[in-house]
Amino acid sequence: MAEVTLRNVGKRYDDVVAVSNINLDIPNHEFVVLVGPSGCGKSTTLRMIAGLEEISDGEISIGGEVVNDLPPKDRDIAMVFQNYALYPHMTVAENMSFGLKLRKFPKTEIKQRVDNAARILDITELLGRRPKQLSGGQRQRVAMGRAIVRNPKVFLFDEPLSNLDAKLRVQMRTEIKRVHQKVKTTTVYVTHDQVEAMTLADRVVVMNNGKIEQIGTPNDLYHHPKTRFVASFIGSPGMNLIPAKLESNGSGLNIRLSEKLSFHIPESRAARYRAHTGKDVLFGLRPEHLTETRGSENGVGQEFPVTLDVVEPMGMETMVFFKVDGTEVCGRVEPTAAKKSGEEMQLRANLDHMHLIDPATNVVL
Repeated sequence: MAEVTLRNVGKRYDDVVAVSNINLDIPNHEFVVLVGPSGCGKSTTLRMIAGLEEISDGEISIGGEVVNDLPPKDRDIAMVFQNYALYPHMTVAENMSFGLKLRKFPKTEIKQRVDNAARILDITELLGRRPKQLSGGQRQRVAMGRAIVRNPKVFLFDEPLSNLDAKLRVQMRTEIKRVHQKVKTTTVYVTHDQVEAMTLADRVVVMNNGKIEQIGTPNDLYHHPKTRFVASFIGSPGMNLIPAKLESNGSGLNIRLSEKLSFHIPESRAARYRAHTGKDVLFGLRPEHLTETRGSENGVGQEFPVTLDVVEPMGMETMVFFKVDGTEVCGRVEPTAAKKSGEEMQLRANLDHMHLIDPATNVVL
């Protein structure tokens, strides 16, 4: 078993707190992604798991064994870095086998492991080449192969795709997911790219200011964020957040976004918000729930007019931007339905997917 457990883990650099009170349980075989903006503590957390950073507080265990005082080489982990760190004078096969040779593995077992990893990564024909003869994507596969031949308890990935171009990043995301489905080693992966996190992870750990904001499956985080930060960070573009006020409307509730615009809150959601009537809130709705009127919706949602500021054709969809009481808002519409900048357009808001956030605590109500 290769579960990874962090208990009250913290890291301080003199008076600067980089990571504070992290608690995380990663079961055997799970693929967990740590995601967040630069400086949130995700790479520091990964380096503490690897043993490359000493922890200031708490306890880290791998496979049930506390590893606080173990050096990296004794933790049975393999790490793939942002830069490939391949030896330029060695062939692909020699790069992949170098760590095994240092550990005095038999030559037959080394060859078997290298051939097996090369087959998994589809780089068998590259084994005789040197790094300078490889593309960026091929070098990253070799770096992954060097980790796979170790057959470690845990794989650690530190932003491995950051140096690749956009198209190659998409291809390598698929490769990494395919490799994990074959090898099924416990994996901790760090990225600042929330799309990468959502597409790769079994579970995502969203970090901010050295703390964990929320842990959940990609769908949980997307549809049920617990904080303002998670709501705005997860999703591309992020959730629209508009200052608003809850108002009583007889037996129901309205959410007022401006002097001219208010929506009736669906009865299914009114009960949970009633205690906040009369208070200022943030109204959250994702762009895909602000669309043109579509014939199959049968009255779902509430229509309202907007004047478009910016129109961005994306091919299969078009992003439209407009303002609500000074706040920029984004919607997703069918390309054929989009108007031009400066024109008025009728949109529909699907409030079955709305969120309300307390601006004082930044917690989703």
